[in-house]
Amino acid sequence: MTAKLDYQWHLRQVMAARGMFSTMDLLDPLAERGIRLSSSQIYRLVAERPERLSLKILMALLDILGCTMDDLIEPVAAAGQAKKTKAVGSEAGVGDLRPKRARITRADG
Repeated sequence: MTAKLDYQWHLRQVMAARGMFSTMDLLDPLAERGIRLSSSQIYRLVAERPERLSLKILMALLDILGCTMDDLIEPVAAAGQAKKTKAVGSEAGVGDLRPKRARITRADG
């Protein structure tokens, strides 16, 4: 059985590494390359993981940011493929903040 792959989208991190902290920083460079996107489309492209992406937009992003596809797209194992060895509450960022299960006992002993 082949492993199923998923991906992580790193556009926001790549932009930040190049001093681009606003989604609107892409508006003019994309327009210069003949790609007209609305501000909400650019926001979704940066803030969310795209399910579909035209190759023209991808090539324009690579050109604007001076990076490679490996910088923007990282292949990872699909969530269902990961080994289930994590303990409950061991998710990143949760740790000891997860509440403890309450135990109900009789007051009369």
